[in-house]
Amino acid sequence: MRWENLADGPVRGVADAALFGADAVTTRTFDTPEFRGITFHEIRARSIVNRVPGASRMPFEWTVNPYRGCSHACVYCFARKTHSYLDLDTGLGFDSQIVVKVNAPDLLRRRLASPRWHGEHIAMGTNVDCYQRAEGRYGLMPGIIAALRDHANPFSILTKGTLILRDLELLKQAAAVTDVGISVSVGFVDQELWRTVEPGTPAPERRLDAVRTLTEHGIGCGVLMAPVIPFLGDRPEQLRATVRAIAASGATSVTPLVLHLRPGAREWFMAWLERHHPYLVRRYERLYAEGAYAPKWYQRRITRQVHELAEEFGIGPTRAGAARRVRVPEQPAPPPTTPAGTQLTLL
Repeated sequence: MRWENLADGPVRGVADAALFGADAVTTRTFDTPEFRGITFHEIRARSIVNRVPGASRMPFEWTVNPYRGCSHACVYCFARKTHSYLDLDTGLGFDSQIVVKVNAPDLLRRRLASPRWHGEHIAMGTNVDCYQRAEGRYGLMPGIIAALRDHANPFSILTKGTLILRDLELLKQAAAVTDVGISVSVGFVDQELWRTVEPGTPAPERRLDAVRTLTEHGIGCGVLMAPVIPFLGDRPEQLRATVRAIAASGATSVTPLVLHLRPGAREWFMAWLERHHPYLVRRYERLYAEGAYAPKWYQRRITRQVHELAEEFGIGPTRAGAARRVRVPEQPAPPPTTPAGTQLTLL
């Protein structure tokens, strides 16, 4: 296992490698129902603030990821490939071999106090979910949020986890001194689809309850409607039900994102599709024949439909001062489909 390669992308040089020593790894298992079958690799990282590669389309430069691997077990997760950098399996291994950077809060506080740090925006939840089940045991996020609050450093969080509500008071304190953006990911409300493609996540309605609670406490929360899954979650009635539920939650915005299948995720998703929906395999091969993303015409169609539904249900674009949303990298931007000033974008 290449423990020295814990960067969030392939190691490209000495500066990116050896983020902690192999002798710093402690492996644990816990015989409790919520953690049965999961192995935790506790490490003391040497760095926690990661620079986003210059070629990325992300709207921020820095990220913090206290975990690697994710027990949410979403079959489409684009971050699966990152497990291969550690010689770990990108399928079941990604779901059950979780790397925990136990010293993340201390490392972040030290970095924020450095005279070389200039208070740039920090994004979390952009690789794997910082509020996955492991966070319930390790409790790294309160220390991370407290450090950001104490230094009035702007940040954003994208999550499928309802555990974020545990840190509501800390988020309110941080929002009083800096720019805080929260987004919850809900791609669909179809119960059968949720149980099969996102088996380790809280149910969509529970996530929307979290949106409602955050909003009621003055923390504006947008919804990343992701992923919209072709042929399984894209019927007009499914899109309507999802946008209606998002609107009812009080979300400040809704941003659709069509499923993308990068290497690592593509193989795992297609194997799942072969088992559960074999009649769709050829349709997916055609739809994604050009690469990781669905054709622009398909993305535009979904975007248009969601925008129209958002207008119908009274969800507008992000307003000044509203929650900032987190964009998944490299998603081709569809052209405007609404009048100027009303385009829903991924900020």
